[in-house]
Amino acid sequence: MGVFTYETEFTSTVAPARLFKAFILDADNLIPKIAPQAVKSAEILEGDGGAGTIKKITFGEGSQYNYVKHKIESIDKENFTYNYTLIEGDALSDKIEKISYETKLVASPDGGSIIKSTSHYHTIGDVEIKNEHVKEGKEKAAGLFKLIEGYLHANPDAYN
Repeated sequence: MGVFTYETEFTSTVAPARLFKAFILDADNLIPKIAPQAVKSAEILEGDGGAGTIKKITFGEGSQYNYVKHKIESIDKENFTYNYTLIEGDALSDKIEKISYETKLVASPDGGSIIKSTSHYHTIGDVEIKNEHVKEGKEKAAGLFKLIEGYLHANPDAYN
């Protein structure tokens, strides 16, 4: 098994506390509402939303995948960190055992946020992850993130 690690950074004009509430804490409700073509639904299968919780994300009609299951590893509301592992679903293929994600929001000097994300792809055997596959995933994540940011700008009283 190999582990391939990729890091990404996004910036936002939205402050970390507000962004964390929308992007992490309420994503299961917000994303299907503003991007139903991407995510149809999110449901907790096990747990209370904290560490150890298992969620099933069902993708929308615009996705090439049907569903994934995530296991929340840790969530820190004070330090704006969220770690989870994609443990099941058709996005994993027969070459990837799991993908672990670490997300941290930090304040930027202009009052917005810097979103730092690290992805660890745990492969089966000696498979190598192609950069195109990772780039495609990053672009979809960035598009979804921009939708959330746009929603927050259009709804200044939401998630305060």
